[in-house]
Amino acid sequence: MSTPPPERVVEQFPHLDALRAVGAVAVLTTHAAFWGGEYTDNGTAGRLLARLDVGVALFFVLSGFLLSRAWLQAAADASARPATGHYLWKRFLRIVPVYLVAVLAALWFIDANAALGAGDRAAAVLLSSSMVDPAFPAGLTHMWSLMVEVHFYLLLPLLMLLATGRRPGLDVRRTVAVLAAMVAASVWWHLDGALRVGEGRDVDAGQWLPAYLTWFAAGIGLALAQVLLVRGRGGRPVSLLARLAAQPGVCWSAAVGLLLVASTPVAGPVLLAAPTAGQSLTKHLLYAAVGALLVLPAVLRVRRPDAGATTFDRLLTNRGARHLGLVSYGIFCLHLPLLHLVMRTTGWELFAGRGLQIWALTLVASIVAAEVAYRLVERPALRLKSVHPLRRRGAAPAEKSTAATGSTTR
Repeated sequence: MSTPPPERVVEQFPHLDALRAVGAVAVLTTHAAFWGGEYTDNGTAGRLLARLDVGVALFFVLSGFLLSRAWLQAAADASARPATGHYLWKRFLRIVPVYLVAVLAALWFIDANAALGAGDRAAAVLLSSSMVDPAFPAGLTHMWSLMVEVHFYLLLPLLMLLATGRRPGLDVRRTVAVLAAMVAASVWWHLDGALRVGEGRDVDAGQWLPAYLTWFAAGIGLALAQVLLVRGRGGRPVSLLARLAAQPGVCWSAAVGLLLVASTPVAGPVLLAAPTAGQSLTKHLLYAAVGALLVLPAVLRVRRPDAGATTFDRLLTNRGARHLGLVSYGIFCLHLPLLHLVMRTTGWELFAGRGLQIWALTLVASIVAAEVAYRLVERPALRLKSVHPLRRRGAAPAEKSTAATGSTTR
């Protein structure tokens, strides 16, 4: 008689919602600072503001961790793998409704988009502008990262099949080989691939998925380490990661230090000039390390049951921070159209200062709009996740984001 697979352990990661809020506010802040001309007028502080686009790397690391973990758990426990159809349906519900709200707002209310043709508008609606144009339309230029993330969603089931195979058991070497291949693909893309693919075409191939596979690989690597840790596997490498994770202050200080390095010329210019291939790769790898270090103590820290809350816990698990994380997707999607609105209604000139005022008005407006979008759009859409028309009969449902992880995936 066969032995049933062990009951899946349900771990909680309550810090991750607040980390997503950190990422969203970081992206908003770097855009507001750019519009206020703060990058070049404030020395090191201005360059650091420019590098707060590291929030995108944080998003990608979080997505890699949260979304891959269900497959890795299933392989380790010899249980049913997530149903691809259900997984894709949930991703659709999570991403598309609020995105369409942002697209409609930008295309119909931002004057710079008035002359766009039907093809450009269709590309924006289909989240594919960077595949056919140099950039997304005004008010949506940040959506290249969402396009990359959606492409990762589509690729993930194949990556997990390559990493875990179909046989019971988690082959660590096989999974690590897939992660190494993802990193190698990104390195090649930065050094040569993007130029080759984009040559002769009016597109920015540097904003396509291959350029960011390392960031997702960092998240998948953390998921692998976490799955191995709770099962007493992984040996010395996982043990060392857990010891580092036990010191959140060290992890975050190291992340800040690496961000300071990224603010120097080794990671390229802070404005719109194109970096060299070496600078692009350096920035990419530094951001991967920053994202991984920020997430590490939130997912691999082993705490005694009787241990009290640390400053790290109090900052990231308080109710306000977690709620801000809950609506952070709306903040991310809507902040740039609202930034256009702030500049239009105030009459402030681009690059003419007032960075703090621009940031404050945009942040407040984005939080309010995100709260409304969450209640009227996101939450009603997510109620449909149990109606999974693509689910394959007999397959396991995809892991529940909130109940099983303590965090919703962006």
